[in-house]
Amino acid sequence: MNNQVPKYVTQGRAALLLGLEEEELRRISDESGLGHTESAGEEKETFFTYDELRQICLLSTHQVH
Repeated sequence: MNNQVPKYVTQGRAALLLGLEEEELRRISDESGLGHTESAGEEKETFFTYDELRQICLLSTHQVH
């Protein structure tokens, strides 16, 4: 059984974990420069580290208040 935690999460999973819409996460990511995008042909996927998720969480809670 593999119980290792992945180093990165996809944008969809990050949005789910943070309770944000993907569009809102994309906006925060673009404005803050957090996350990195990988390209494979014409497909692109954005990934986040857990530290980046923590930072996005802090940013998103400050925007609400």
